[in-house]
Amino acid sequence: MDILIKIGQFLLSLSLLIVLHELGHFLFARLFATRVEKFYLFFNPWFSLFKLKKGDTEYGIGWLPLGGYVKISGMIDESMDREQMKKEPQPYEFRTKPAWQRLLIMLGGVMVNVLLGILIYSFILYTWGDRYMPSKSLVDGIWVTDSLLYDAGLRTGDKIITVDGEQPETFTDMVTGLIYGGEVKVDRNGKDTSIFLPTNFAEQLIDKSIYDKGIMLLYPRIPFIVVEVPEGSQNYGSGLQAKDRFLQLAGKPVKYVDQVTAILDSTRNQTIPAVVERQGETVQLMLQVNEKGKLQVAYGLLSYEQLEQLGVYQLDTRQYSLAEAFPAGLHTAKTKLKDYLRQFKLIFNFETGAYKGVGGFAAITNLFPPVWHWQSFWEITAFLSIMLAFLNVLPIPALDGGHVAFLVFEMVTGRKPGDKFLEYAQLVGLALILFLILFANGNDVYRWLLSTFR
Repeated sequence: MDILIKIGQFLLSLSLLIVLHELGHFLFARLFATRVEKFYLFFNPWFSLFKLKKGDTEYGIGWLPLGGYVKISGMIDESMDREQMKKEPQPYEFRTKPAWQRLLIMLGGVMVNVLLGILIYSFILYTWGDRYMPSKSLVDGIWVTDSLLYDAGLRTGDKIITVDGEQPETFTDMVTGLIYGGEVKVDRNGKDTSIFLPTNFAEQLIDKSIYDKGIMLLYPRIPFIVVEVPEGSQNYGSGLQAKDRFLQLAGKPVKYVDQVTAILDSTRNQTIPAVVERQGETVQLMLQVNEKGKLQVAYGLLSYEQLEQLGVYQLDTRQYSLAEAFPAGLHTAKTKLKDYLRQFKLIFNFETGAYKGVGGFAAITNLFPPVWHWQSFWEITAFLSIMLAFLNVLPIPALDGGHVAFLVFEMVTGRKPGDKFLEYAQLVGLALILFLILFANGNDVYRWLLSTFR
């Protein structure tokens, strides 16, 4: 059921983005009296799931969910309609329009995607506001929960000052920045210390994530609050109960999980005193530590809201009026684009190994949560819209950016590329796009095989 919910969100998001992207081309074509022969959601080789002819345009839904398209008369595109191009140019065709009109037609989809991303982020902020954990709240430093960061030199209790020269405003910024590697400056016991993450840190993270599902690099330090004392535990019947919060262990004050685990590791095979908080009162207990340094009880990984309710951290919350939401949405879209550009740059630096993390449809589907959550759905859709806009302006023939590059060349030089050249360029572009699709989805399959048959 979880995977069906993810697939449903992915298809809804993809359909929305494709239809609106193609609508951008469609509207500009109509604005300049250019005939649009087809308007399709998804591709329709051999047959269509649905089609309807209205006026000069056939509207339809294809069966192959790799994108969508509008077929504009008199244009060399993925349809490779050579017969039409052999006929005498008509005034309603793309090829007879001024270059600046053709440019706007080709940029229409990208412009819609950019505006859509900004609008979605704006309405997210207007509806739900912005709630986050500021870096300044981590007065006792971070909790290093994965060996990758520990091996790189970070320690629990470090207070991160800058990541690759930038001061993270939020905890999320902190985690995101670490993925890119570089120098991390921390305050460790009152002394500034520099840690250098390896160039291929992203590759190490990708390789480990194949086997360790839900890998978490670090987390705010959290209190040890008991969730369950199972019957098989040596401490079943000790008096320890669910929701107990540790205050002291072996005579030492404790505030966080990492402090509790450190004491347990040094008191193996011992019975030690403990003080816990239970419904506002303190309770003293005697607990047994096994040979592995465990109490054999489960503790909870608390949400930001729960941590705030316990008084451990203070979250920052901002609500936006409709007028405030739009500039804030623009800022969010610019920030997301900047982050994506950093990822894109990382992928093409082969020393980082980040190309291993390129994913296809399965990877995008897994971005969505296993439960239907509208805020998450819209946040992911907004990001995908910004991502789609960027990818479409890349100067690759067969993408909007390829057509734009040739049009800019024409406008600057006054020379229009020949139809044969454009046909060959289109074929090269299609081959390159097919390769990238196969590579990305092949990565998904490879990672799945490794995780399944390791």
